[in-house]
Amino acid sequence: MEENNILHIIRGLAQAASNAYDGHDSEGNRIEVGLNREKGNYVNDKRMMDGFKVRFHGNKMIVSYHGEVSLKDIHKKGPKNFEDEMETMFAAILAFIKKEYKKVTGKSCKLKDMGEADSLIQRMSSIRNWVQSTKTYEIGHAGVESVEPKKKTLSENIKKFLAQTKK
Repeated sequence: MEENNILHIIRGLAQAASNAYDGHDSEGNRIEVGLNREKGNYVNDKRMMDGFKVRFHGNKMIVSYHGEVSLKDIHKKGPKNFEDEMETMFAAILAFIKKEYKKVTGKSCKLKDMGEADSLIQRMSSIRNWVQSTKTYEIGHAGVESVEPKKKTLSENIKKFLAQTKK
Protein backbone atom coordinates (compact mmCIF):
# COMPACT_ATOMS: atom_id res chain seq x y z
CA MET A 1 0.00 0.00 0.00
CA GLU A 2 1.22 3.48 -0.87
CA GLU A 3 2.59 5.43 2.07
CA ASN A 4 1.12 8.76 0.98
CA ASN A 5 -2.36 7.41 0.41
CA ILE A 6 -4.86 10.29 0.51
CA LEU A 7 -7.13 8.38 2.90
CA HIS A 8 -4.31 7.99 5.46
CA ILE A 9 -3.40 11.66 5.14
CA ILE A 10 -7.02 12.80 5.54
CA ARG A 11 -7.54 10.56 8.57
CA GLY A 12 -4.38 11.95 10.16
CA LEU A 13 -5.42 15.57 9.47
CA ALA A 14 -8.93 14.93 10.78
CA GLN A 15 -7.54 13.38 13.97
CA ALA A 16 -5.10 16.28 14.38
CA ALA A 17 -7.94 18.81 14.07
CA SER A 18 -10.19 16.86 16.45
CA ASN A 19 -7.50 17.03 19.15
CA ALA A 20 -8.40 20.73 19.62
CA TYR A 21 -12.11 20.05 20.07
CA ASP A 22 -12.64 21.04 23.70
CA GLY A 23 -9.31 22.71 24.39
CA HIS A 24 -7.96 19.95 26.66
CA ASP A 25 -5.80 16.91 26.01
CA SER A 26 -6.42 13.42 27.43
CA GLU A 27 -4.67 14.34 30.72
CA GLY A 28 -6.82 17.47 31.20
CA ASN A 29 -4.11 20.01 30.28
CA ARG A 30 -5.06 23.08 28.24
CA ILE A 31 -4.20 22.92 24.54
CA GLU A 32 -2.90 26.12 22.99
CA VAL A 33 -4.11 26.49 19.39
CA GLY A 34 -4.06 30.29 19.15
CA LEU A 35 -7.82 30.86 19.44
CA ASN A 36 -9.35 33.77 21.34
CA ARG A 37 -11.11 31.42 23.79
CA GLU A 38 -7.74 30.41 25.25
CA LYS A 39 -6.86 33.90 26.50
CA GLY A 40 -7.55 34.83 30.08
CA ASN A 41 -9.01 33.00 33.03
CA TYR A 42 -11.97 30.59 32.73
CA VAL A 43 -13.77 31.95 35.78
CA ASN A 44 -13.07 35.70 35.82
CA ASP A 45 -12.96 36.73 32.15
CA LYS A 46 -15.70 37.01 29.58
CA ARG A 47 -15.25 33.98 27.36
CA MET A 48 -14.87 34.48 23.65
CA MET A 49 -16.78 31.97 21.59
CA ASP A 50 -14.68 30.68 18.71
CA GLY A 51 -13.48 27.51 17.12
CA PHE A 52 -12.55 25.85 13.86
CA LYS A 53 -13.32 22.76 11.84
CA VAL A 54 -11.85 21.08 8.79
CA ARG A 55 -13.44 19.39 5.83
CA PHE A 56 -11.95 17.79 2.75
CA HIS A 57 -12.65 17.99 -0.96
CA GLY A 58 -10.41 15.78 -3.07
CA ASN A 59 -6.84 16.85 -2.39
CA LYS A 60 -7.88 20.06 -0.60
CA MET A 61 -8.46 20.78 3.07
CA ILE A 62 -10.90 23.58 3.89
CA VAL A 63 -10.52 25.17 7.32
CA SER A 64 -13.55 27.07 8.66
CA TYR A 65 -13.21 29.50 11.57
CA HIS A 66 -16.17 30.87 13.51
CA GLY A 67 -15.78 33.44 16.25
CA GLU A 68 -17.13 36.41 18.10
CA VAL A 69 -15.88 39.82 17.04
CA SER A 70 -16.56 43.35 18.20
CA LEU A 71 -17.62 45.80 15.50
CA LYS A 72 -15.74 48.50 17.41
CA ASP A 73 -12.52 46.53 17.01
CA ILE A 74 -13.12 46.01 13.29
CA HIS A 75 -13.62 49.74 12.70
CA LYS A 76 -10.68 50.62 14.96
CA LYS A 77 -8.32 48.26 13.16
CA GLY A 78 -9.68 48.80 9.65
CA PRO A 79 -10.67 46.15 7.10
CA LYS A 80 -7.11 45.45 5.93
CA ASN A 81 -5.85 44.89 9.48
CA PHE A 82 -8.85 42.68 10.23
CA GLU A 83 -8.00 40.54 7.18
CA ASP A 84 -4.43 40.30 8.46
CA GLU A 85 -5.78 39.22 11.85
CA MET A 86 -7.80 36.44 10.17
CA GLU A 87 -4.70 35.32 8.23
CA THR A 88 -2.77 35.22 11.52
CA MET A 89 -5.57 33.12 13.07
CA PHE A 90 -5.41 30.65 10.16
CA ALA A 91 -1.60 30.50 10.43
CA ALA A 92 -1.94 29.55 14.12
CA ILE A 93 -4.57 26.91 13.33
CA LEU A 94 -2.44 25.48 10.52
CA ALA A 95 0.64 25.32 12.75
CA PHE A 96 -1.39 23.43 15.37
CA ILE A 97 -2.76 20.97 12.79
CA LYS A 98 0.71 20.28 11.39
CA LYS A 99 2.14 19.76 14.89
CA GLU A 100 -0.67 17.41 15.89
CA TYR A 101 -0.44 15.55 12.56
CA LYS A 102 3.23 14.89 13.30
CA LYS A 103 2.28 13.55 16.77
CA VAL A 104 -0.48 11.35 15.39
CA THR A 105 1.26 9.87 12.34
CA GLY A 106 4.95 10.46 12.95
CA LYS A 107 5.23 12.10 9.50
CA SER A 108 5.12 15.67 8.30
CA CYS A 109 2.41 17.06 6.06
CA LYS A 110 2.64 19.72 3.37
CA LEU A 111 -0.29 22.10 3.16
CA LYS A 112 -0.12 24.76 0.46
CA ASP A 113 -2.10 27.97 0.85
CA MET A 114 -4.61 28.36 -2.02
CA GLY A 115 -5.41 32.06 -1.52
CA GLU A 116 -6.77 34.57 0.94
CA ALA A 117 -9.30 33.84 3.64
CA ASP A 118 -12.94 34.49 2.78
CA SER A 119 -14.65 36.20 5.72
CA LEU A 120 -18.25 37.12 6.47
CA ILE A 121 -19.20 39.29 9.45
CA GLN A 122 -22.78 39.04 10.69
CA ARG A 123 -24.52 41.13 13.32
CA MET A 124 -26.41 39.22 15.99
CA SER A 125 -27.25 42.15 18.25
CA SER A 126 -25.99 45.64 18.98
CA ILE A 127 -23.26 44.05 21.11
CA ARG A 128 -22.45 40.71 19.50
CA ASN A 129 -21.17 40.03 15.99
CA TRP A 130 -19.90 36.81 14.43
CA VAL A 131 -17.21 36.25 11.86
CA GLN A 132 -17.28 33.16 9.66
CA SER A 133 -14.13 32.67 7.65
CA THR A 134 -12.84 29.88 5.41
CA LYS A 135 -9.48 29.16 3.86
CA THR A 136 -8.44 26.38 1.49
CA TYR A 137 -5.16 24.46 1.53
CA GLU A 138 -3.88 21.94 -0.98
CA ILE A 139 -2.63 18.72 0.59
CA GLY A 140 0.88 17.92 -0.65
CA HIS A 141 2.12 14.38 -1.44
CA ALA A 142 -1.46 13.21 -1.74
CA GLY A 143 -1.14 11.66 -5.19
CA VAL A 144 -4.66 12.74 -6.16
CA GLU A 145 -5.50 14.67 -9.27
CA SER A 146 -8.48 16.97 -9.41
CA VAL A 147 -11.24 15.62 -11.59
CA GLU A 148 -13.13 18.36 -13.34
CA PRO A 149 -16.37 17.43 -15.10
CA LYS A 150 -16.37 17.89 -18.85
CA LYS A 151 -18.36 20.98 -19.73
CA LYS A 152 -20.55 20.77 -22.78
CA THR A 153 -21.37 23.80 -24.85
CA LEU A 154 -24.95 24.89 -25.38
CA SER A 155 -24.97 23.74 -29.01
CA GLU A 156 -23.82 20.23 -27.99
CA ASN A 157 -26.65 20.01 -25.46
CA ILE A 158 -29.22 21.16 -28.03
CA LYS A 159 -27.96 18.62 -30.58
CA LYS A 160 -28.20 15.86 -27.94
CA PHE A 161 -31.75 16.93 -27.05
CA LEU A 162 -32.86 17.03 -30.68
CA ALA A 163 -31.32 13.62 -31.35
CA GLN A 164 -33.72 12.10 -28.83
CA THR A 165 -36.81 12.97 -30.91
CA LYS A 166 -38.32 10.62 -33.48
CA LYS A 167 -38.36 13.07 -36.40
